[in-house]
Amino acid sequence: MNDQPRRRLVDRSAATPTLVGSGSKMNGTLNCASDLVVSGDFIGNATVGGSVTLAEDGMWEGDLQTGNAIICGRFVGDIQVSERLEIRKSARIRGTIRAKTIAIETGAVVDGDMAITSGKPVVRFEEKRQGKGE
Repeated sequence: MNDQPRRRLVDRSAATPTLVGSGSKMNGTLNCASDLVVSGDFIGNATVGGSVTLAEDGMWEGDLQTGNAIICGRFVGDIQVSERLEIRKSARIRGTIRAKTIAIETGAVVDGDMAITSGKPVVRFEEKRQGKGE
């Protein structure tokens, strides 16, 4: 196992995640112990023990509580992340965001309140790598 730190959360994903695939629609409350990837539509609230990835073509309406998250799609609701939140340029978020650290890629749209629990500033970035995570 490689112990070197990597910049992107997507680089750290190791286990097989729970998947809401493209074209799928899920309604309800979800409690997930591992990672979750949403490429379809999710309407409801979720508590996720691992990391959450909302793909570019994914849509989420509801609240999310997780350890880490990457938001690339459309999210309407409140997001509470205990560690790191990455907001990609394709993301469109409306709601309240609370995380220990937040990184926002140039081009992302956030309509709502943001609170950083570590007291550090928001990190703004432009993705220079191609491939995984885009």
